[in-house]
Amino acid sequence: MVKTITIREEVYAALTKVKKKDESFSELLDRLLKSTSSIGLLTKLKGSIELKQKTKILSEIYSKRLEMR
Repeated sequence: MVKTITIREEVYAALTKVKKKDESFSELLDRLLKSTSSIGLLTKLKGSIELKQKTKILSEIYSKRLEMR
């Protein structure tokens, strides 16, 4: 199923800059949505977490990294 969406000119221009040469806009949006994983979320949350919470979150991240190795 195909849907038509409306976006502002400046949003279209920004999307065009990050779109790969042989990539459709659907593929681009899919890629962008998938890339907003933990890193994107952490970037958005940057500065909004108290120091105590940061320490706990970082220790959890480090322990998960060790588990993955």
